[in-house]
Amino acid sequence: MEKRRLGTSDLSVSKMGLGCMSLGTDTATAEKIIKTALDEGVNYFDTADLYDYGVNEEIVGKSLASVRDQVIIATKVGNRWTEKKDGWRWDPSNHYIKEAVKKSLERLGTDYIDLYQLHGGTIGDPIDDTIEAFEELKAEGLIRHYGISSIRPNVIREYASKSSIVSVMMQYSLLDRRPEEIMPLFEESGISIVTRGSLAKGLLSDKMLGMKDGQWEDKDYLDYSSNDVKELIESIQAKLLHDNRSLNELAFQFNLANRAVAAVVAGASTVEQVRDNARAVNSPALSKEELAFLQLITKESRYTDHR
Repeated sequence: MEKRRLGTSDLSVSKMGLGCMSLGTDTATAEKIIKTALDEGVNYFDTADLYDYGVNEEIVGKSLASVRDQVIIATKVGNRWTEKKDGWRWDPSNHYIKEAVKKSLERLGTDYIDLYQLHGGTIGDPIDDTIEAFEELKAEGLIRHYGISSIRPNVIREYASKSSIVSVMMQYSLLDRRPEEIMPLFEESGISIVTRGSLAKGLLSDKMLGMKDGQWEDKDYLDYSSNDVKELIESIQAKLLHDNRSLNELAFQFNLANRAVAAVVAGASTVEQVRDNARAVNSPALSKEELAFLQLITKESRYTDHR
């Protein structure tokens, strides 16, 4: 699988990363999924301390222990579980980040994290203190690089101008083209986008192609009504889909066609999903004609909040 440089870092990530949130807590099943991803050429694994109260990090770390020097492990920080674990609160403080990283390292069973990401963020955060924490962890060698996971333009601009982030994780798909508005900033700053939600909660997957008219209820997405989604998929199917092209492929390749995108992070709860996603990511890139058609029939949305 092709690898791409992550921002200005020395990290080369496979153009598909495995989103580990969907692995579940059954270790044997999770290990099979991770092994399949490795077999498909994936070297980039994305988890978070929030997932399954940290159990996800433990499973990922254990599953990758034998190939630790060959993979990129990314995790996230900022959401702090309550003592009863019945909810969490946002804490981007310098002190908490430096305490949380120690626990993530222990759960992952590693001496360093390749990519440490702030798991959210608001413009009211103590951003300078947050950046200082990441820079100190980087100087200590506990993390190699850091990034943020955010869809807020005002927060992204702050980190792009003040910090040495190498990546921003953003929701991006044919049904959500909002990130395109700030992509020029990423290219100017040498920051990569890592995308999530490429299949728009399954609405851009092949399973939608056999839908009957009465099955489209509640299939709305952002500013697309259920009927909008139906008509869009039908247009794509009529124009671009054939024996050698699937909707999954088009969805992933649309993301990868953008120069600012280093990788798509795709979740999987089964071995088959990993293989299907890898097949789609490894399929031929969009032609100029395919890309132009997809851009023509989808909406150029903009973020309305957090400007």
